[in-house]
This record gives sequence, structure tokens and C-alpha cells, in this order.
Amino acid sequence: MIDLHVHILPGLDDGPGSLDEALAMARCAYADGTSAVVATPHVITGLYPTNREKILAAVAHFNEILQENEITLSVLPGAEYRLEPDLPERQTRGELLTLNDAGRYLLVELPLSLIPGCTGRVIFELLLRGVVPVIAHPERNSSLAKDPSLLYDLVSRGALAQVTAGSITGMFGSAAASAARIFLEHGCAHFVASDAHSPHGRAPVLSSAAREAERLIGKANTQSVLIVNQRLAVKGEHIPTAGLKSIRPARNGLLRKLLPR
Repeated sequence: MIDLHVHILPGLDDGPGSLDEALAMARCAYADGTSAVVATPHVITGLYPTNREKILAAVAHFNEILQENEITLSVLPGAEYRLEPDLPERQTRGELLTLNDAGRYLLVELPLSLIPGCTGRVIFELLLRGVVPVIAHPERNSSLAKDPSLLYDLVSRGALAQVTAGSITGMFGSAAASAARIFLEHGCAHFVASDAHSPHGRAPVLSSAAREAERLIGKANTQSVLIVNQRLAVKGEHIPTAGLKSIRPARNGLLRKLLPR
């Protein structure tokens, strides 16, 4: 398996605070059956202002340390960007780091409590630039959890989405678990990833979520969201979305008015 969303680089964000903790995360991921992870430190203006050059250098250095410690895990470059109004312009200037630096898929995080008014425009403009936004843990955004049809609107216009393994298994509460399952069952979730931050608690573990996903959506679809789509993403190749099913709106979503028709 490839885990597309892991905070494993020490000292860059709220992930591991030490090299020993980062190495423990790597051992945990490998023991759970993961062969590669994408390091996705937060990039948030004014809070985590990490740039692509620093991330690329940190990934290269950490891979060297993994080899020295005989840990057979590959770490690929990436980042988790807060959805901010200037993301498209930053992409044009070459400042952003897509998953595995392959140029196609960009991990984007919404605030947990709201959907920014610029969301539709930012997603549309990134798509115009040939970059597909991957919405991180939409089930943990309170607006999307209350009205899952809002994520369907974004996905139907070209975005992809990644649900967190811990949400599927109930780690983040019943609302997140319910939304994650709805997204999986309606084809709105294209990836399952750990969003790990430490070797314990929020650890880089996917196997428990894989078992629950298989119960919900079957073996073939689980293979897609845990293995097949990840391989395509790190190569920058097209990911099919033919299984998308409409979700009935819970209310009149204001976000629909922000999305171009």
C-alpha cells in the first residue's frame, strides 16, 4: 500500500517532534503493510510557512536515514495545503508541491469548521491549470459532514477526495464516521489515507480501515481507494471517477452558487 497523507517529517509541523518518533512512525507503517508514504507537512500561511524546496530536502535526508536504519519504507514528497485564495497563483509560480512532485494532484485541506467562500473558484482555477485538487479528510469538515452533497458537487466538477482511515473506524467520532462511509458508498472518496501524526494514536495504520471499507463497498472498490488510485496518483496518471453517485442535499447549499457551471 501507499499512504498518500502522512505527517512524518520531524520538526516541520504538528507531526513528529523528533527523529526517533519519525522513525517509529516509519516502522509502524511498514509493519502494517505500507511500502511507501507521501510526506505531507502542513503548509498554512502564518502558521506553517514551509516551502517546496525545504520539503524536498527534508524528504531526501529522511530517506537516507531510513536506509541507514534498515527500514524498508520509501518516503515520497508532498504537502497538505490549506485552501487559500492565492493557491492557483502560487501554482503558476511553481511554488506548490504536488503528490510525489508529479505535477497533477494537490492535497488541499479545508478548515474544519467551514467552507471558505473562495473554494469553488480556487478548485476551478487549479483544474484549469491542469492540477487536480484532492480534498483532505472532507468528513471532518463540519459543513460537509452535515451535508455530504456539497462534496458531491465538488467531485462532480473535477476535484477528488481523501478520507482518513481513522474516520472510517470511528476515531474521530460518529459524525465523521457517518460522512466517511457516505462518501465511500457514493464514490466521492477516491483515497483512504492515515493522516498520521505520530507512532501512537494517530498512527500510520491502514489495515483496520481496509477491512471496514471492504465490508462497506466490496473488495474491488476497496482495492481502488487503498491501492490502485494511490499508484496512479504518485505517477501523475488519470484516476477514473465513473462510480460517482448523486447524494441528496440535506439543505440548499450555498457552496453550489460559488461553483462555475
